[in-house]
Amino acid sequence: MNDEAKNIINTIKLLAIDMIDAAQSGHPGIVLGAAPILYTLYANHLRFDPKNPNWVDRDRFIMSPGHGSSLLYATLFMAGYDISLEDLVRFRQASSKTPGHPEYGKTPGVEYTTGLLGEGFAAAVGMAMAEKYITGYLNQYVDKQKIMDHKIYCLVSDGDLEEGISYEAANIASLYGLNNLIVLYDSNDMTLDNTLNKSSSENFMKRFDSLGWNTDYVSDGNNINKIDQAINRAKKNKNNPTIIEIKTIIGQDSFNAGTNMVHGRPLSKDDIFSLHQILNLNTSKFEIITKYLDDFRSMIERRMSKEIKTWEKYSETFHLTNSPQVQIVDNFLKNNNINLEFDAKNFKINPTYYEDLRESNSKIMNIISDRTPFFLGGSADLSASCNTRLIKEGEFSKQNYSGKNINFGVREHVMGAIINGMSLYNLKVYSSTFLAFSDFMKPSIRLAAMQKLSTTYIFTHDSINIGEDGPTHQPIEQLTALRNIPNLYVYRPADINEIIGSWDSILKVSKTTALVISRGKIHIINGSNGEEVKKGGYIIKPEKQKIDAILLSSGADLTTTLEIADDLRDRYDLRVVSMPCQELFLEQDLAYQKSILPDGVKIIAIESTTKESWSKFTNYNNIIGLNTYGISGKANDVLKLMKFDEESIKNQVIEILTR
Repeated sequence: MNDEAKNIINTIKLLAIDMIDAAQSGHPGIVLGAAPILYTLYANHLRFDPKNPNWVDRDRFIMSPGHGSSLLYATLFMAGYDISLEDLVRFRQASSKTPGHPEYGKTPGVEYTTGLLGEGFAAAVGMAMAEKYITGYLNQYVDKQKIMDHKIYCLVSDGDLEEGISYEAANIASLYGLNNLIVLYDSNDMTLDNTLNKSSSENFMKRFDSLGWNTDYVSDGNNINKIDQAINRAKKNKNNPTIIEIKTIIGQDSFNAGTNMVHGRPLSKDDIFSLHQILNLNTSKFEIITKYLDDFRSMIERRMSKEIKTWEKYSETFHLTNSPQVQIVDNFLKNNNINLEFDAKNFKINPTYYEDLRESNSKIMNIISDRTPFFLGGSADLSASCNTRLIKEGEFSKQNYSGKNINFGVREHVMGAIINGMSLYNLKVYSSTFLAFSDFMKPSIRLAAMQKLSTTYIFTHDSINIGEDGPTHQPIEQLTALRNIPNLYVYRPADINEIIGSWDSILKVSKTTALVISRGKIHIINGSNGEEVKKGGYIIKPEKQKIDAILLSSGADLTTTLEIADDLRDRYDLRVVSMPCQELFLEQDLAYQKSILPDGVKIIAIESTTKESWSKFTNYNNIIGLNTYGISGKANDVLKLMKFDEESIKNQVIEILTR
């Protein structure tokens, strides 16, 4: 290692250690072990422009072990991103640019919110798939196009590879031959609690070998020439994703180097002083030797300036390409415009309509797909049951990267993380499975909502009325759990009009969304209105004169609720309110909310889920829901036994009304 590289690496190390010391919180082990890896990547390989961090053809780097954030921030600062020394000083402080774990949208150069081990790796697979999809689409119309042609790099730790999602992600990456994905494995044989062999007997690299990955090995994590050569080999690989195992020493040169003691606690003052002597940098806290900073930035600028100018020159020519498809992609890349015209008010549904809601949803999804090339997705081996296949489209594969139907296999967890990564390319992506299986996806859904990604999670089979499959497949608490996730809009439409309205809203809100679809045939509901879905709730059946009470419901339960209101019309004057999206309703102004749910009127909520999410609108004792697991049997028998058939619900409504 030459002196220039050594001085820059040691500066990065000590900056990150100072950050941890100032915060008295952080993870010094990965800093001291993996700094040469990040230096080599940013100095010699990563295509990026710190002055234009959103350059469309930049390489992406994901720090999957998010606890290494101080190392990432120090590297980004040294590389010239809009991060100041004061930002480093304020590491892990409230409202700083340098939070405890990397957060997308908060720090320039951070491409994904990481911290949950394995999630960053899986999102990187999604990014690699998105890059392949966009280039696959473009390559049909522009021979040897260069507007989009880059790599996705991801640093992973032993902990990332212990998490089960990493196996799912690696399998998908191999299946689709993602040679644009290069994973750098910081292999130090240490976890927070102990040595790796105390919790894992697996040879991780043999796992990747068996999956068909290109595997490589660097025995000394300080040898930047060997790391450089391995990355060069990976970049030349034409067929498969690559993982490079790089052996490092956690907390190298610290008092507790090579032990779990240095993983997640700040170093002592004596240890930090000793490090300065060992690394031959006698600087004070947060002191930067300007030459080392300038050397690193100049190195990057020399490497990238010509490459950026070449791309910009090509981009000017690309913009002038006389092809409708190219113009659509150009507009998408420049303005995030997916070229879609979709409006609920433009749909006219035959009044005799009567079909499975999944089929209705499928028709609308296919209409959307026909109108834009940027709508795609798949299912966790349930596309036939969820009815989410895009009928006219091919399958995404290494032979056809422009295919829109993604086969995720029985892998709900990684499916959620992959579509998160894909959405960061501004694609409108969806995934689908049964509502009961949403539990597999909670970490990914939560991260999507945290980052305000416009991913759509489609969940079908949303009630105990699926019958024979029994309690393992019958959702009870899942709707409430989804509604409890901040920044997540949960839509539960009651008929095709509300499905259209839900998609209209989903395509316009740029929010993380869950679309919950009932299994079963539904007529058009008298009074349903797709345009009203954007308000979250509306009056679907008004009272005749003076309201005795309001019945509040959603989804397939709304049909039952309306029938009960009709049955009781001679005794009670009932308003029925459809609420397909609670979150949207609560965003409306108070005047609108009160016009739908006025004060002083008894409100009875009816839905086949736990009661908690409806307590925002009415007294808990006025909610008719489910708080026990289901039963295996015929749908009607299950509903009766669980007292959720129409007659049982009606009796509960009467009891509440007469209370």
